[in-house]
Amino acid sequence: MFLGSFNYSIDTKGRVSIPAKFRKYINLEANNNFIMTRGIVQCIDVYPIEYWQEEVYSRISKLDDFDLEESNFKRRLLELAAEDHLDSQARLLIPKNLIEFAGIDKDVMILGQNKKIEIWNPAIYEEHKMGDDKPFAQIAKQVMHTKAK
Repeated sequence: MFLGSFNYSIDTKGRVSIPAKFRKYINLEANNNFIMTRGIVQCIDVYPIEYWQEEVYSRISKLDDFDLEESNFKRRLLELAAEDHLDSQARLLIPKNLIEFAGIDKDVMILGQNKKIEIWNPAIYEEHKMGDDKPFAQIAKQVMHTKAK
C-alpha cells in the first residue's frame, strides 16, 4: 500500500528514486517491474506490474475498439505508456514524453495512491489542489457515502 508524499528530484537522464517506504510493498516476484503512463490529470501514474495486469489491463482489454470513446481513451492512455524496472539504486527511468506531459523539470512530488504511485511537478500539484473548489469534508462525504452503499 503506497501512502504519503515525498519530495525528490529527477536526474538529467530522467531517473527518479522510489521512496524506501514504498519499496517494501513492491512484489519482488514481479522483478520490480512497473508500467508508467499519463494520469487522468497532469501527472504520471506508476503501476506495479501485477496491479496493472490484474486491475488496469483487465479493464482495458474489455474496451470496444469499435466504440470511438472507448478506443480514444485506450489510445490516449497507452500512447505514452512504458515499462521499466527499478535499477540497483531503486530508480525508475521515466520516458521523456511522460516527463513533458507532466510538466516536470527537476523537482518531483511522489504521491502514494494506495495501489499506484503518482509523480507530479510540485507546483502543478498545488495548482490542482487549489482548483478543486469543494471542501475535503464534502468530497469525503460524497465519495465514501456512495461507496459504502
